[in-house]
Amino acid sequence: MVVNVHQFKQWKRDGRAIVVLTAWDYMSGQIVVQAGADIVLVGDSLAMVALGYETTLPLTLEEMLHHAKAVRRAVDRVPLVVDMPFLSYQVSVAGAIHSAGRVLQETEATAVKVEGGHPAIAPTIAALVQVGIPVMGHVGLTPQSVNQFGGFRRQGTSAESAQRILEEAKAVEAAGAFCIVLEHIPAELAQQISQTLTIPTIGIGAGAHCDGQVLVTADVLGLSSWQPKFAKAYGNLRQSAIDAAHQFCEEVRTRRFPNP
Repeated sequence: MVVNVHQFKQWKRDGRAIVVLTAWDYMSGQIVVQAGADIVLVGDSLAMVALGYETTLPLTLEEMLHHAKAVRRAVDRVPLVVDMPFLSYQVSVAGAIHSAGRVLQETEATAVKVEGGHPAIAPTIAALVQVGIPVMGHVGLTPQSVNQFGGFRRQGTSAESAQRILEEAKAVEAAGAFCIVLEHIPAELAQQISQTLTIPTIGIGAGAHCDGQVLVTADVLGLSSWQPKFAKAYGNLRQSAIDAAHQFCEEVRTRRFPNP
C-alpha cells in the first residue's frame, strides 16, 4: 500500500508511532526504505553529513535538488519529504512557492519541510498548501536559526519560550501542515504540543510523548564523527568502514591483494 500524507492523522488517532529517517543519496535511500521507515526525509542535515559544512546554512537549493533526485530513485512506496534550504522560502511567499514547486516538480517529492511558525512562516505554509504543496512544519531548535540561537541549544526551557513554541506549533497546524517536527525541546513541552495538536508531532530530542520520532540516519548507523546528545547509535559503521578500508590498504602494500 502506498502511504499518503493524509493517513498520518489517522495514525495519530490510532496511537501508531511514525518512523522518519533521513537520506542523502541513492544508497542511504535504499537502506532506510528497506529498514521500514514510514517517511524518508532529505534533510538539510546533508549539508554536514554529505557535504562537510559546519551548519545547514551554506546548503543551496540546487544542491538539495541534486541529492533529493538521487534519493527519489531509491524511494517508492513511502512519502519523500525534502527540506527547504535557508533563503529558499523566507524572502517572499512567491519565492517560496517557486522554490517548493521546483522541489516537487524536479525531484517528484511528496512534500517539503520548512522551519518556523508565526508571524513570518505560517502565512508561507498556508500559501504553499493552498497551491497544492504538502508541508511538514518544524519548531523548537530550528537549525537554520543556529546563529540567532547562539549554537545548537535546547529551546523552550523558559516559560516564555515554551509558550512561544506552543503558539508557533498551533500556527503551523492552522496554516495546513500535515505534521510537525519538534526538535530539542523539553519532553513536557513536546507532550503538551502533541496533546494540543490534531496533526502528528515528530520528535527529535523531544522525549517519548511525540507521535513519531526522526533521527539523522548517519547518527543511527554510527557513521557520524560527532553525535548530538539526544541521538542514539545502533551500530558503529564508521569504525567498521575504516577497519575494512585499512585492511585493503595493508593487503595492497604487502601484495596480498589481489591474490596471485
